[in-house]
Amino acid sequence: MPSALYEKKGLILQIHNCLKPGGRNIRLTKCDKCQEKCEDFKKRKYDLEFNNFTKKCEKNCELPGISPDMAITLDDWDTPISATKAVNIMNDLGSMLNRMGNASTAEIKMGNVTGVIAKLPLKNQTSQKFGFTLEKKVKVLEEKDLLTHFSQSVYLPEEACEMAVEKNGTFAGVMVFPDMPQIDQNHSLLNNTMLGIEMGANIHNLTKTIDMHFTNVNTTGLNATCVSWDGRNSSGTNLSWVTDGCLTNIVNDSITCQCSHLTFFAILMSPFGIGNSDSNGNPSNSTDDMTGQISAADLKALTQITKAGCGMSMFFLGVALFMHFLIRKNKASQAVQILMNLFIALFFLNLTFLINESIANLDNMAACVVMAAFMHYSMLATFTWFFMQALHLYFNLQKVPTDIKYYVFKICCTGWIIPSLVVVGLLSASKYDSIHISADNETSATMCWIPDAKIHLGVNIGYYIIVFFFTLTIFILTAVQITYFASKDAKAKKNGSTKKRFLSLLSLFILLGITWGFAFFSYGPLLLPSYYIFTILNSFQGFFLFVYYYFSSRIVVDDKKQLETQSSGTENTNISSSTG
Repeated sequence: MPSALYEKKGLILQIHNCLKPGGRNIRLTKCDKCQEKCEDFKKRKYDLEFNNFTKKCEKNCELPGISPDMAITLDDWDTPISATKAVNIMNDLGSMLNRMGNASTAEIKMGNVTGVIAKLPLKNQTSQKFGFTLEKKVKVLEEKDLLTHFSQSVYLPEEACEMAVEKNGTFAGVMVFPDMPQIDQNHSLLNNTMLGIEMGANIHNLTKTIDMHFTNVNTTGLNATCVSWDGRNSSGTNLSWVTDGCLTNIVNDSITCQCSHLTFFAILMSPFGIGNSDSNGNPSNSTDDMTGQISAADLKALTQITKAGCGMSMFFLGVALFMHFLIRKNKASQAVQILMNLFIALFFLNLTFLINESIANLDNMAACVVMAAFMHYSMLATFTWFFMQALHLYFNLQKVPTDIKYYVFKICCTGWIIPSLVVVGLLSASKYDSIHISADNETSATMCWIPDAKIHLGVNIGYYIIVFFFTLTIFILTAVQITYFASKDAKAKKNGSTKKRFLSLLSLFILLGITWGFAFFSYGPLLLPSYYIFTILNSFQGFFLFVYYYFSSRIVVDDKKQLETQSSGTENTNISSSTG
């Protein structure tokens, strides 16, 4: 795109910001001359010189595209438009075709509401593209690349037009409803604007999405989430905004909503820490987490799976700890002692998650801070013990002596002290607090966690990435080692030990916490499957580890007996005993 067009776009945006300096969601682009004038005119507000300057800039900064063939203006509409009136407007949009005559497109003005309607041909459908300026002007575009020139734009794919005509739809209409009321103190619509799209037919389950593009959006300190409303329950301001069928894509200062159906659309803005939650109920502080979002039904199912898994994991982890400390403590190997520390960390992580919301609902600030800090410490400790498990396994693979004095004690000190340093630092900086989590306007919850999104991403995600790459590397080395020595053992093949090797690798995969890495795949078409896999594996991780602990104890005993009669399996035995 020519640089001159960028400059023209910047001029209009800066002019608008001078006219409406209170618009906090508008981010200025660079245009030095206009910027200087804007700063000067802000001091004098709306005088004649400023108005003349505005007209001059608008004249010299025409945006691409063509204007609709005609304009339809209705002056009998009161403003602002309520949700109920918006529904009526969209339902009656087809009646505008009678006013158009032979015109193919028309711009619609209803008070402060702006829109466009285009007739659909019976054959040879093409995509429809419309751009809306901040000055409430409409352009019909020929190329999709031109959509980014406008503050708001809509792209209707060819598939949607064909589906509409097949269902007796004859038009494509888009209406921009400004000045929508504030939802609540924590949620608002971007620029208080809502988009309505209608094609005279029920359009849904599109494979090519309807794209709504918003440019120059300032999301600093805010979550931005694409939402839709089906036009029902339109009384008052209690609209049921949901994320179903829409994905949110944010690139720099541009937001694109990709939706597979027709209805009313908007971008829901909320402060960091107030928004949707992930599959474990922890705050989702960025729309990139979902980039999307999951439906309220899926969120409810994931939450129920998480609670059930955490409860079961706590039970079996408790049984394993009981067995260890009261029955097997004196017979435990170094590997089992390290494993027990992981069990303790996981037990408290599951416990703090289950009681977190109850503590948050007490409205006791001190209790909530302690709860958040303890839960955070348990999570970081769990990650650290995954690392320690992998480190001990590496020592065994490389035959590094571990019979040094106080080996287990040194490992324990490292495993518990490192996460405590992080938590103490955040506590001293007052980074723990209660946050509100909502799936939509009808369901919400309160939890004690880290409201600051940057801290959450930098500490938690960054911490686990380090652990993940180390544990994954050790897992690969171990898998190669097991496969190599097993392939040299002819008897192993005859005895059908492939199943045993597979189960060993699967257990090791869970033991090293690599299952947490499924969170990295929560994008695009893998979003929902990765969330379910992540939730099931990690919520039930305590149960899986108990099964591993129980059977590995028996395997180690069998391996020790095998050492007495068989020397060919020495290397494979070392690997089994080092993980059990």
